[in-house]
Amino acid sequence: MASKPATKNSNTQMAKHLANVVSDTYLLMIKTHGYHWNVTGPNFHDLHLFFETQYNELFTAVDEIAERIRALDCFAPGSTAAFHNHTAVKEAGEQPPSAMAMVKDLLKTHEQVRMRIAEARAFAGEIEDTASEDLMNNRLAAHDKTIWMLRSQAA
Repeated sequence: MASKPATKNSNTQMAKHLANVVSDTYLLMIKTHGYHWNVTGPNFHDLHLFFETQYNELFTAVDEIAERIRALDCFAPGSTAAFHNHTAVKEAGEQPPSAMAMVKDLLKTHEQVRMRIAEARAFAGEIEDTASEDLMNNRLAAHDKTIWMLRSQAA
């Protein structure tokens, strides 16, 4: 079955969804990196390494999502102000929480980001943008794995 040709409007709408996802992902990366620096307690070593793996994966994802926005001939958000205009992620506070509170906060935040990715994937499916849909499917799989790992830590 042949795909519908993309229109400028559908690309712009898709890019808006992806701007939400890239902004959420970027702020989640920052939060995770801060937790990596500030985690304390008996699980310090394991969580420190776990958070490092997460923020590195998120950094790679941010680049892929932003490049997809550019492939749609739109500009990706490129400043903290722009990220704040598109995100649903709440930043970590000034005082680091306990290690378990970090895990629970990251779990909640990954679940929020996952919902926004699902919205972007659904829109990509509607407009038959298989490249964006595939990218969002990959992001959903990554968040599902992280959610599982965080739930296992919080249990």
